Amino acid sequence: MLIDINPKLPMSNKAITREYYINKLGFKQYGNTDYDGYLMLEKDHIQIHFFEFKALDLKENYGQVYIRTNSIDQLYQSLLDNNVPIHPNGKLHTKPWGQKEFALLDTDNNLLTFGEAV
Repeated sequence: MLIDINPKLPMSNKAITREYYINKLGFKQYGNTDYDGYLMLEKDHIQIHFFEFKALDLKENYGQVYIRTNSIDQLYQSLLDNNVPIHPNGKLHTKPWGQKEFALLDTDNNLLTFGEAV
């Protein structure tokens, strides 16, 4: 039986990734151990893990994760209030497949898409 999933995304600089996710997106560090080249962050009921990839070419990074929420409007507004850039093609919109979604790119060009069923 599957019970959880923790996506792993590439990061080129651990300090920059940590700062962005904690100070811009509202995550916190998971656990008490600071692992070399690895970062675990959590918010509410999800975790995202990051592995160090110093040679990451931001133009070639196709890291993506889809995150479901039950408060899409509030989340979207909180990110706007915190001056988090929303992807130019990912503004809050209701999609034909019954999801209200928006997307953003993190500091390593990982695409984070947030969605809520309508």
